Amino acid sequence: MFDIYTIIFLALAVFIFIRLRSVLGQRTGRERPPYDPYSRRDAAKAPAANDPRASDKVVNFPGTEPSHVPEPVEPDVPAQPRWTGVAEIGSAVANGLDAIAAQERGFDVKHFLEGARSAYEMIVVAFANGDRRALKDLLARDVFDGFSAAIAEREARGETMQTSFVAISKSDIVDAQVKGKTAQITVRFVSQLISVTRNAAGETVDGDAEAVVDVTDVWTFSRDLGARDPNWKLVATEAAS
Repeated sequence: MFDIYTIIFLALAVFIFIRLRSVLGQRTGRERPPYDPYSRRDAAKAPAANDPRASDKVVNFPGTEPSHVPEPVEPDVPAQPRWTGVAEIGSAVANGLDAIAAQERGFDVKHFLEGARSAYEMIVVAFANGDRRALKDLLARDVFDGFSAAIAEREARGETMQTSFVAISKSDIVDAQVKGKTAQITVRFVSQLISVTRNAAGETVDGDAEAVVDVTDVWTFSRDLGARDPNWKLVATEAAS
């Protein structure tokens, strides 16, 4: 029924099948899938979808947008200018105060103004009372000499002066600058005073003991920056209308 060639090819096919079976083995259903060298690395790095850390590990490449757009953040409220209520930004006074603060750590302009108001009242009252000792610690040498000479003239005429403060309604810085190592700040005071001058007989020669008078003075205070003495001294006075 079969010729010799058919038998030979059949035997050869059976031999080849047996050899392939021994090399490839049989499929049992437990075979592992082909190995992917990137799959294990990615699985180790990527957290599970329900892992709370997953959202924190997302990296967006350039040109892609995140699926969740973050809520807009309100911008920080800008810091108030350092001389608010004292000088306008960019003004000559503000620039002068900046120059003082640059050389004097801890300079507080509001503290200065409080001291200037106190000094103004003390000086006016000390001058009226002829108190040279109190004036000496508050005035520069040439200003003290001028005040002392005016007191001496008043005393020579036998006159006495009485001054009392009602209020200081304004104290504005009108100039600030640094000359070398010396700071100078000019303050314009608007005050209400009661002042009267009497002669030796007690008669009023100037002012009114019952009247409140508005007085405007422009005074300049000075201090050597970096000096141990924190006090400012009056270096110039000017009466303003």
